[in-house]
Order: sequence, then structure tokens, then C-alpha cells
Amino acid sequence: MKTHPTPRTRVRRVADNAAYDTATLYAIIDDAYVCHIAFSDGSNDGSAPHCIPTACWREGGHLYIHGSNGSRMLKRLAESEACVTITHVDGLVMARSAFNHSMNYRSAMVYGQFEAVEGDAKRRTMEAFMEQLLPGRQAQVRGGSDKEYAATTVMRISLEEAACKVRSGGPQDDAEDMSIDTWTGVLPLQRVRAAPIPAEGAGAAPAYVQQWQHGAE
Repeated sequence: MKTHPTPRTRVRRVADNAAYDTATLYAIIDDAYVCHIAFSDGSNDGSAPHCIPTACWREGGHLYIHGSNGSRMLKRLAESEACVTITHVDGLVMARSAFNHSMNYRSAMVYGQFEAVEGDAKRRTMEAFMEQLLPGRQAQVRGGSDKEYAATTVMRISLEEAACKVRSGGPQDDAEDMSIDTWTGVLPLQRVRAAPIPAEGAGAAPAYVQQWQHGAE
């Protein structure tokens, strides 16, 4: 499904790289562990801007975050709108001209206002977060206590106002540069899962830990 761009989400620079479909947006978010949230802190220095990285996950048409009840960011997000960004860099693009070098990437930008998640929904979505991090883990650990949940704020933002920008492929050289004798192409970048490192006294690794290194293949 495609969403119609708003004045805030319409991509103007290299508009051919824009994507407004939910499939692309969801795939970018689901491949991320961290998002960056930009907001204005109206209580400090005359609406000073901040951009803070935080863990994130998606359920349906919302992106979720969590943190301590005392978090300045979470307090401000309950009061005003924010911008959330996620970026994956997939490669360095080497061209014949220094100014034609580029990157292959997948990025998403979301606008809107966060809302608090309360009650049973808070517990359920935190358990879903754990399950997304490592399927099977939630059933083998101590669940959150009432005290821990009471000290934690969970918030979500709708993904209705969002846009993606994606670049792939090789360099785009100018015609006048084609005679330059130099290597061109793409230097791929990948996120790699390494072998699990057990803590002292960890015991035998369950299947989902043993499969971690090869789980993304």
C-alpha cells in the first residue's frame, strides 16, 4: 500500500529515490535495532533541538520505543511532535569524479506525535519487543515485575506520515569523465552476526542462541 506524501515527507532532492509504500517502510524499520528521534525541548534554552538514538521496534502501523519514566525525551515527546529517522548503509559507490561518489542506502523518516502505551498493552508490547530481538528468549527469562513496568514508559508513533529514500546500483558517471582510467564500482557493507559469547556460568546454549550466527541467512 502506498501513502500520499505530505509537505513534510515529499522527497525533493533526487526524488527518483523516494518510496512511499508501506512494504518498503516496514522492511527498513524491521531491519533496525535503533532509531534517532529529533525533538525540541521547550523547557530548556528556548526550544533547543535534540536528536537521541534509542531502541525501536514495530507492531502493525506503529513504531515503538521505551525508557525510564524520568527520561527528558519521553516527557517532551508526550507534549509535541517529533521526527524519527532510520538509516542503513549498504555500500560505498566509487565513481570517476570525486563529486559523483555516493552511498547505497535505505532510509526512512517518520513525522508525528508519540502516544503512551498503558496497562496490559504495555506488558504485551514489551514482550513482543523481546521476542523480536531474539525469538524464544521471552519464555526463558524472568518477566518484568510490577515495579519495573511502573518505572518504564512505552510510547508509539503512527507510521501514516512517513517517507523512504533508497539508492542501489553502481556509480553514475558524467559522460566527460568516462575516459578517466580508474577503478569504479561498489564496496558493499553488511551487518554480520558473530558467534555468541557466553557469560560465566551461562550453561548450555539453547537452540535459538546456537542459531544466532546463521539466523539472518
